[in-house]
Amino acid sequence: MRRLIRQFGRSLILLMVWDLFIVVANKVWGWRWIGSQHIPLALYGSAISIVVGFRNSAAYSRWWEARTIWGQIINSSRSVARQVCGAFHSNADAAAVCRAIVYHQIAFVHSLRQQLRGLDLSGEIAHLIDDVQLSALANERNVPLALQRNIASMLTAARKKRWISPCEWQSVDRTLTELMASQGGMERLKTTPMPRQYDFFVMIFVQSYCLLLPVGLVSQLGWYTPLGSTLIGFMFLAMDRIGRSLEDPFNNDVYDVPLTATSRTVEINLRQMLGETKLPEAIVPEDGVLW
Repeated sequence: MRRLIRQFGRSLILLMVWDLFIVVANKVWGWRWIGSQHIPLALYGSAISIVVGFRNSAAYSRWWEARTIWGQIINSSRSVARQVCGAFHSNADAAAVCRAIVYHQIAFVHSLRQQLRGLDLSGEIAHLIDDVQLSALANERNVPLALQRNIASMLTAARKKRWISPCEWQSVDRTLTELMASQGGMERLKTTPMPRQYDFFVMIFVQSYCLLLPVGLVSQLGWYTPLGSTLIGFMFLAMDRIGRSLEDPFNNDVYDVPLTATSRTVEINLRQMLGETKLPEAIVPEDGVLW
């Protein structure tokens, strides 16, 4: 309820004030001309509903595509850890490199999440890589890409030392290529927003309709106009807000793809593959929202 009031409280108050103004002007001040039964509200409402529904469908497609690609990143991250843990088994040095690769993959997931949301990432990966590597990453513009480059370098060095066979190396390399393709898909969604016309014109249509509602209803509903007009206007405003909230799946708000929770799940899974038992806690919903 608090979230609803915070998002729509101001709009609902403005709608109510406008509706009351129309009613008072029509019933008290005698401005009969301000109300008209001939405004085709049903026709306008149907047309605007189609436009808003089309925009919302496009926005949800973006959100779902982001969730699908992020799911591919989760699966590929698990595959990298499984392939590496199954291949590096010759000696203690190989095991150390295996652990470094897996930790780099965890850092990749965390850093990609932070990069998409435009947040600081150093605190998210400091426990996964050493200080020297962390300092080197500070100069990188694309930290997830740099982490994948480091993984590739470690795999190449391991192949030269024959800690991993050429076939196993090729298998891991294909998985890394899939990760790069998924990262590119996420960055495409982030850097290619919805056309601005979708926002501007839909907003104008919805707001205009909300202004016309009491004018077309006051002669029929009288003093009850605010009840009907505000409720219908709220529905259209809510539909418009839903589409706007889904346009950017990485906006770090309550409608965001749950990147934080799934990143933590990846970290838990991959560290378990290394045989670790001291693991971070899974992210749980906060006030019904899974971040």
